[in-house]
Amino acid sequence: MEVKSFKIDLPAGTQIILAQSHFIKTVEDVHECLVNCVPSIKFGIGFCEASGPCLVRHSGNDADLELLATKFANEVGCGHFLVVVINNAYPINVLPRLKDVPEIVGIYCATANPLEVLYMETEQGRAILGIVDGFKPKGIENDDEAQERKVFLRSIGYKL
Repeated sequence: MEVKSFKIDLPAGTQIILAQSHFIKTVEDVHECLVNCVPSIKFGIGFCEASGPCLVRHSGNDADLELLATKFANEVGCGHFLVVVINNAYPINVLPRLKDVPEIVGIYCATANPLEVLYMETEQGRAILGIVDGFKPKGIENDDEAQERKVFLRSIGYKL
């Protein structure tokens, strides 16, 4: 078996959530979850069905994001793989509720960074081995950098 990689470069301002899910109603339940989390969210969903017709099921409220999520799901092609791309929201706004969707088995990542999905292929299908999210550390933050982090979080309203 050979480990393969699929690179995902997102458009500016776009976030992505990659997950493992199950069952054909995933797409509808995730759609309902997202619109109930952030009223102005724009999103697309792609889900790889792993039995029956084995289609990439999709939904969304933004045609371009729906097409992008569907494309990523199809190209990775792992069974029960779920791709959610979002604008006008951050993963932190939706992850707690997304984790409560009964079909969600686990979350691989939630990011705006460039990604690589590492997968392998057998005669039966493909499996995700892991995710490369962004880049490796360049060092350890010092006191000034820690203070910059704290100021940044307050400037965007995530801390008082």
